[in-house]
Amino acid sequence: MAAAVLAMLVNSAASLLEAEGSRRVRPGRPLATQPVYLGGLLLDAVGWVLSVVALRSLPVVTVQSVLAGSVAVTTVAGRRGRVRDLPGRQLTGVVAVVTGLVVVAASARPGRAEVLPAAAAPVLLTGAVLALLALEPVRRSTSALRTAALAGLAYGGVALSVRALHVRSTGWGSVLELAAEPLAYAVAVYGLVGTLWVATALREGAVGAVTAVLSVTQVVVPGLVGLLLLGDRVRPGWVPALVVGLVLTVVGVLLLAARGRLSRGSPR
Repeated sequence: MAAAVLAMLVNSAASLLEAEGSRRVRPGRPLATQPVYLGGLLLDAVGWVLSVVALRSLPVVTVQSVLAGSVAVTTVAGRRGRVRDLPGRQLTGVVAVVTGLVVVAASARPGRAEVLPAAAAPVLLTGAVLALLALEPVRRSTSALRTAALAGLAYGGVALSVRALHVRSTGWGSVLELAAEPLAYAVAVYGLVGTLWVATALREGAVGAVTAVLSVTQVVVPGLVGLLLLGDRVRPGWVPALVVGLVLTVVGVLLLAARGRLSRGSPR
């Protein structure tokens, strides 16, 4: 659990840096040349390694729920990391999201399936191919929240693929053995697509709203897929709590997403 919490804090800092870097894009100064954005990507890599460690022993829904706690940090921090006062609606949204995600995380039972279900790898690999095909069409979208939701699905694909790899094998004897795993390439594809879509969403929308949609999407959908496809389990008697937690997160993100309708020139 410590690895998941640390990953959440690192990812929060990464989101703020990437948002600032995305806004500095100008003709002749593309995103790839922005030091602030590149620093955010570096932190993302650190956070990803920490999340891989967490996924070794914790269900997808638990790890993703903890990681989604970054929505509170980024919403409160706002642009350039400056702490700002939140209006009542925004504050209610933060509280609802954080509370809901904590309940969702607590409802999952630690551990993993002994054998990877037969349908898991084909489903995850097919999803990776579809994400790659949709890469450019989605990047041309002007809807920040829709792009953020799709990025959340892509990042969820990363978590599911990593979890599936952990279930399939407790370790690999060499890099070559890992390279022979098709799911390892699915991890790379989902990660690349998700990163590019997040950059697009952050350029078009408010960082708090984008992060809220991104966070909840990569908790709810992958969490349910993990329960249905990868053998993750809910604690006995905790199904009602899981439902309540999911409802709270959705309500919270709707409150936070309202800010995403502001124009790019509006104060954040």
